[in-house]
Amino acid sequence: MNGIDIVLVIAIILFARLGVRLVMGYIKMKKESDDPFAEKD
Repeated sequence: MNGIDIVLVIAIILFARLGVRLVMGYIKMKKESDDPFAEKD
């Protein structure tokens, strides 16, 4: 593997983990309240 390939694999893994965290956080917020943006101004 080239250095670029390793960097791409690491970037893909990081973005995948970030995406999972965002989705799980969104689902968690949806469960707590039907409108998560209702509390914000």
